[in-house]
Amino acid sequence: MSKYIFVTGGVTSSLGKGIIAASLAKLLQARGLKVTIQKFDPYINIDPGTLNPYEHGECYVTEDGAETDLDLGHYERFLNVSTSQANNVTTGRIYQHVIDQERAGAYLGKTVQVVPHITDEIKRRMQLLGQTGEYDIVITELGGTVGDIESLPFIEAVRQLRWELGNSDSLVIHLTLVPYLAAAGELKTKPTQHSVKTLLEYGIQPDILVCRTEHKLTHDIRKKLAQFCNVNINAVVESIDAPTIYDVPLNMLREQLDKTALAKLKLSNKNEPNLDNWKTFLGKLKNPTSEVCIGLVGKYVELPDAYKSITEAFIHAGAMNETKVKVKYIAAESITDENVAEKLKDLAGVLVAPGFGERGLEGKLSAIKYVRENKVPFFGICLGMQCSVIEFGRNVLGLKKANSFEMDEKTPHAVINLMEEQKSITNMGGTMRLGAYTCEIKKGTKAYSIYGKTKISERHRHRYEFNNVYLKQYEEAGMTASGKNPETGLVEIVELKNHPFFVAGQFHPELKSTVANPHPLFVSFVAAAIAYKKG
Repeated sequence: MSKYIFVTGGVTSSLGKGIIAASLAKLLQARGLKVTIQKFDPYINIDPGTLNPYEHGECYVTEDGAETDLDLGHYERFLNVSTSQANNVTTGRIYQHVIDQERAGAYLGKTVQVVPHITDEIKRRMQLLGQTGEYDIVITELGGTVGDIESLPFIEAVRQLRWELGNSDSLVIHLTLVPYLAAAGELKTKPTQHSVKTLLEYGIQPDILVCRTEHKLTHDIRKKLAQFCNVNINAVVESIDAPTIYDVPLNMLREQLDKTALAKLKLSNKNEPNLDNWKTFLGKLKNPTSEVCIGLVGKYVELPDAYKSITEAFIHAGAMNETKVKVKYIAAESITDENVAEKLKDLAGVLVAPGFGERGLEGKLSAIKYVRENKVPFFGICLGMQCSVIEFGRNVLGLKKANSFEMDEKTPHAVINLMEEQKSITNMGGTMRLGAYTCEIKKGTKAYSIYGKTKISERHRHRYEFNNVYLKQYEEAGMTASGKNPETGLVEIVELKNHPFFVAGQFHPELKSTVANPHPLFVSFVAAAIAYKKG
């Protein structure tokens, strides 16, 4: 039977519940246990698919095509295990299911209420992964902060579930902030005490406190927290600010978070965690032999979380190349034909990022024209790939009004077009080409030399596609379709023949890059940037 760990947060948001959950899961996995993590989000959107990245960071897509919270990216990057639709649940999805059940008459005329109907559905979903028999431990991260109105049904569901499961089959980890007041010159425990008190009012006693802090916790502080929050002193865990999120599992190992959790769940902790590969990765990450600066041209550059998976993929690929990758965020709207040389000078490579809508399109096209003509390594992802097709159409093929149907429905040359099955769709959410699709790669191409095989699978999140009517024209002019979907013939990868590195994919390779398996496209792109810098 699976055991359950619940991770709640208090005092403030953005303390890093996802990183703590992923770090604990990594330590348990390294001990030989089968672990998965799920995220329960209290917002009413069905999923983050329709949210602006400024609202909630990037939208992470799973193998089975679920649009999910970016924390699932951390889970996959740490554990190197795929997540699915079942790993991310929102209030919206819970209520939608209960309302559908009510309309179908499933409640036999009963008054439908938050307790028991909503909480029962939350509990059912909390246990779905545990009931598959695939996992020893299921870690559930609850979004939001204790005390939020929208979090209450989730907290109540956890209270009920813990009562049903029994003492040694579940535990609650509460992540709080222990702030440092510079004027007083000391750490303050009161916010944590209040946060735990709020949790106790809802009927939940946390088993472990993970305290986010900028300064070391003294023994006295730990003792005070243990005493006033009713936990063992060895269950007060310090989570000090770290230079990189990849330090956190080792920090948690030093604090014995995994041992404390295993003891409370009455599981054996004989096997010490095997973290050799993780330490090798960290060694390379912290001791680079060179440095390159790569420009990321996008729409949402003021919020780096909008491109979280891309920046993490650069970290993985940098470590693989023993190189520090500095990512310079460049707002696409700020680039023009006149200033592009100034904006992109000193860069060893340029990545044009995914996105939706027309804003910043012309800036992206200017950037691509510059890197194409000046032989600067270029990598395009999703809309970045579509932009490279538009730019080539306009400036090489002479199709002056070449565009994407998304940006201009009246264009005479829709080199990027809407798929037939997409034309009748009016809803925005969950209606794109989503999740993993196969791609066949042409031998003798750059893409083949990068992947080293002809059949790959990559994740998608888009509505528009390369228009195959123009394919012959493009290939004759030097832009090769080096990867295609075998079922539909849709173009997945384009590249330029006479360019050191000009590769663009219709998919999102960053979503599959992990610490254990850095993505080959990012690894090769960083290698090309190093070679370019050396000249």
